[in-house]
Amino acid sequence: MMVMYRLLMTLYYRWEILNCKVKLIVYKLLYGNKIKIKSGFHVRKGFTLFVDNGATVNIGKNVFFNRYCSINAMDNITIGDNCLFGENIKIYDHDHKFRNFDQPISKQGFRVAPINIGNNCWIGSNVIILKGVHIGNHVVVGAGCLITKDIPDNVLVKSDKDYAYIEMDNGYKL
Repeated sequence: MMVMYRLLMTLYYRWEILNCKVKLIVYKLLYGNKIKIKSGFHVRKGFTLFVDNGATVNIGKNVFFNRYCSINAMDNITIGDNCLFGENIKIYDHDHKFRNFDQPISKQGFRVAPINIGNNCWIGSNVIILKGVHIGNHVVVGAGCLITKDIPDNVLVKSDKDYAYIEMDNGYKL
């Protein structure tokens, strides 16, 4: 049983490596010089990359994206060397304009600003990184954070969400 497990896991990881290389080739064909990806790039299932006209994405050496991450560029996104990304990370260098009440939001265009993620960063699962953010070197971002402001070098970012616990009984009403 253990031999079969090891064989299946070996096949699975070889498939992931092949899948990663195929995705890299497809992205290079789609986006050409708009993307620069250095050696050691590895992605798992569900990774997506969108690079709009005039935008660029630069990814350093030895960068790993876990399952269901996405990078969406309308300006510029740069990721340094030796970075790890947990599952379900979303990176957007743009957001919708929405202040004109006489026009649908979908017709108002976008606001864009570059994103820069330094070297040796670990971005935890379910993090969203929004436009205009600079994340320094050696930064750890805890799971579930929404990053809207610059982060200096050598820090840990965590979300301090206060939860209210209300004890319920049979008479409790919302």
